[in-house]
Amino acid sequence: MSDHFKDIYANKADLYDRMVAREDYEGNILKTLQSICALKNADVVEFGAGTGRLTRLLVPHVKTIRSFDAEQAMLDVAEQTLAKTGFNNWSLALGDNSKLSVEPDSADLTIEGWAFGHAVGWHPDSWQEIIDQYIAEMSRITKSGGTAIIMETQGTGSEQPTPPNDALADLYRYIETKHGFQFQWIRTDYQFASVQEADELTRFFFGDELADRIINQQLTILPECTGVWWKTI
Repeated sequence: MSDHFKDIYANKADLYDRMVAREDYEGNILKTLQSICALKNADVVEFGAGTGRLTRLLVPHVKTIRSFDAEQAMLDVAEQTLAKTGFNNWSLALGDNSKLSVEPDSADLTIEGWAFGHAVGWHPDSWQEIIDQYIAEMSRITKSGGTAIIMETQGTGSEQPTPPNDALADLYRYIETKHGFQFQWIRTDYQFASVQEADELTRFFFGDELADRIINQQLTILPECTGVWWKTI
């Protein structure tokens, strides 16, 4: 599936952004982040920003947010949508999660969403080393006493946390046992305007099995579980 996701991020960024905009219609992500750390007056660095989903969520609540992604097509969409927010406390740049162009000890919060998990698919033989590099970079950038947050899927179409595969389950255990992150999970369900929209915005990403289930069960609310890991640096 590595080429599948890379193709989407390079060539279907607009469609991807439409999909993720439908997730977490109950607003549980922001409430959870606010319960973990103070966002007001926070300087934030975001890893793997994609089309700016978390960036858009955070800009009204933080002092600054510097967001990085490895794919220019995703950042192009992020720039278009962020420009419409009316805020100017954000910036976007290309960057590798293992080495960002950010000075040490400069962020109150470092955060990533749905980006680190690709390491297990794209680098099955070396993902532990890569995750170590990513988390070391978070630690380098985060001020002493600041917070690092990792967010990844715990199952699409599931009402209880169910990692999509064994490799991701191994990653999640590694984050907790090797790096000492605390964990909780939340519901971030999708809400679609129609069954047809749900089909359009899930089939290209999640595949036929889930999309066929949406059609057969006439779903406009699609359960999603999200894991949130955090650590004080």
